[in-house]
Amino acid sequence: MAIEQFVAGDRVCHDSHGLGRVLSIDTGGATVDFGGSTLRIETPFRKMTKL
Repeated sequence: MAIEQFVAGDRVCHDSHGLGRVLSIDTGGATVDFGGSTLRIETPFRKMTKL
């Protein structure tokens, strides 16, 4: 399975944290705003999908 690629601004859904928006991306992960919290999600993004 290929690792999904994200860019800043993408709307995403995470299995545990729900709907969010990608704020930034680097080689190790993504910073995502989930409304009530901002979290760093490490690669690979197994539990996060692009909407």
